Amino acid sequence: MIDIIKQLQERNPALGAYILVLRPDSRALADPEHLTLEAQTWMGIRTPGARLSRESVLLAPYPGGTPAERIVTVLAFKDAQHLAAFATAWTSDPEPEDEPASA
Repeated sequence: MIDIIKQLQERNPALGAYILVLRPDSRALADPEHLTLEAQTWMGIRTPGARLSRESVLLAPYPGGTPAERIVTVLAFKDAQHLAAFATAWTSDPEPEDEPASA
């Protein structure tokens, strides 16, 4: 993953130092080019200035495989604290809500 981040930063220095590549099944994504309304709202409050982009990267399908061009969804953050806050809130499975006690 570190190689992917370095490659993205070299291809597009405007992304900055604090970037995160989202998996296609990320619950923060409505589709590859848009965040869900919930994620947009959360980010607007907690990570102002963060931006979503689609970037090209060379990825091998397996170690030693021939790399192929792929488009990935990237979030760029202003600082490490914003990246960490997003990762903590959006890259893990949501906590289940407490079940009401049965009578």
